[in-house]
Amino acid sequence: MKLNMGVPNSMHVKAMVQPWEFALSGADVGDLIAEGDALGFNKCMLGEHFVIPPEHYDLSGYHYFHVVVALGYLGGRTKNLRLSSSVSILPLQSPIVQAKAWSTLDWLTGGRAEALFGVGWLKDEFDMLGVDFHKRGRMADEYLAAMIELWTSDSPCFEGEFVNFKNAGFEPKPIQKPRIPIWLGGDAEPVLKRVAKFGDGWSPFRTPPETFPACIDLIKSQPEYDGRPIEVFFALEMLNVGAHHEVMDDPRATGTRDAQKIIDQIGWLKDLGITETIVPLPPGITDKSEFIERLRWVAEEIMPKI
Repeated sequence: MKLNMGVPNSMHVKAMVQPWEFALSGADVGDLIAEGDALGFNKCMLGEHFVIPPEHYDLSGYHYFHVVVALGYLGGRTKNLRLSSSVSILPLQSPIVQAKAWSTLDWLTGGRAEALFGVGWLKDEFDMLGVDFHKRGRMADEYLAAMIELWTSDSPCFEGEFVNFKNAGFEPKPIQKPRIPIWLGGDAEPVLKRVAKFGDGWSPFRTPPETFPACIDLIKSQPEYDGRPIEVFFALEMLNVGAHHEVMDDPRATGTRDAQKIIDQIGWLKDLGITETIVPLPPGITDKSEFIERLRWVAEEIMPKI
């Protein structure tokens, strides 16, 4: 099992954020991620929204980074940590611009980028950006295909409903070959089929954990699945987040200082097919130094045993 880490103070979702994070500066965030890198964590992950309407302020907050910009900064503060969104809302930006951003990140960081995309759920955000919410699934499929073409072809050409280009000069290509790993987040059957066609990993959100094995089987049963390895990320914290960021008060989502309980939880996730997770923070963290102590404790007490 690979242990990832969230990026503190990168989003203020009520069900996940802790008050101590609000005081962190950009330099503080960089320090914490650099500490995780030095301790051997696998990946840092952060979410993305561009604009939030007032009726969602309480649950969703409105403090979010542009993920590729933020990951570029964090890539400069680290040496080995992989750099992932969780998630980028794929239909909200031109796939050409997104492909350029991700390939630039991958090239500058020596091949450490991983793109975790979702189709989005907040219609008002789509409306503010002038994107048709009801076409977002079709757009996502086409955008992924176009981005892969840009990343892998010497003379990229693409003709679709939403994207068209031909003989497009596009460099730098990603360092990772054949391309940057693509993860898809979400729970609906079209998401699972999208993983089968394009993905290297799946990140469920509101899917009941007990059904993960059946979902993985569905991915691998699709005619477009070619046998490549499919990684699966799930953090227990997600059990506390509803479909529209409601607080679910799921006791399984609360972090603990009991090492054996964490090891048992990770074993349970592994049995369900999960390959990457985040150890949730316990309540009571008060500042940057206590977060670092928690990272070191996880590295010493949990990592060697899983």
